Amino acid sequence: MYIGILSDTHLHAVDASFMQQCATAFTGCDIIIHAGDLTDVSILQAFKGKDIHAVCGNMCNTTTRQILPPQKHIVLGGYSIGITHGAGPRHTIEERVLEQFPNADCIVFGHSHQAVCHRIGKTLLINPGSFSGTGRYGAAGTYALLKIDGNCPDPLCATLHTLPEQI
Repeated sequence: MYIGILSDTHLHAVDASFMQQCATAFTGCDIIIHAGDLTDVSILQAFKGKDIHAVCGNMCNTTTRQILPPQKHIVLGGYSIGITHGAGPRHTIEERVLEQFPNADCIVFGHSHQAVCHRIGKTLLINPGSFSGTGRYGAAGTYALLKIDGNCPDPLCATLHTLPEQI
């Protein structure tokens, strides 16, 4: 099972460029996790036909905050996954998300625009960074892919990716 993960898109509407980036990045993914700061929930239209799990973030508009929860817990392939946008200083964000989901196998978060993928104890932490390239100093957009395969030595395996400059 392959899951596409993105965060911090900061878009008010879907455009052709975003649609193409999503189609390219998430080919082969049936499930999408958006870790907040969509800005507007309408951007989830880019993922029609996919199972979508999304939370709101601090930059989301009022409508999006009313529709999406601030955090969510799901189970995929028998593994517990916590989803939150995160808040506060980036140097302590991992401590805070671990407190939110102390028993999760994996935690997906955003907010800092800093892509990370590593384990703390048994928990896999994934921050896909900013998909729209709104990272610090004009950094390229980033995203993550999570593979869940109970037959592998590491059944939860994630990788970080950078969007090509032109798609």
